[in-house]
Amino acid sequence: MLCGGTSAFAEADEKIQKCDHVRAEAEEKAGKKFPEYTAKTYKKQIVAGKNYFIQVHVGGDEYVHLSVFEKLPCNGGEIKLTNIQVSKTQHEPIEYF
Repeated sequence: MLCGGTSAFAEADEKIQKCDHVRAEAEEKAGKKFPEYTAKTYKKQIVAGKNYFIQVHVGGDEYVHLSVFEKLPCNGGEIKLTNIQVSKTQHEPIEYF
C-alpha cells in the first residue's frame, strides 16, 4: 500500500463490524431503516488516523458503501461516518469517495 493510498480489498472482520457504531447515522443519511446491516468487504487508508471504505449488506440485493474515519488513539479513537453511497450491489467496487 502506498502512503496515503488505499489497501487491497479484505473480508470484513470483527474490527470492521464496528461500523455498527455508525448504523443509526447511516440510516438517517440514507433516509431509511436497514433490515440487515453486515459489513462484507473493506479497504483502508492510513492518514492522520484511518479511513475505512466498507461495503455493508443492508438486505435483499442491496448494499451501501460507507466512508468511516477512525481517529488515532491519542486523539480519542472516535469512529465517525463521513459519507455514504446507497443503492449499491454486491459486485460494485468500493472507490474512494
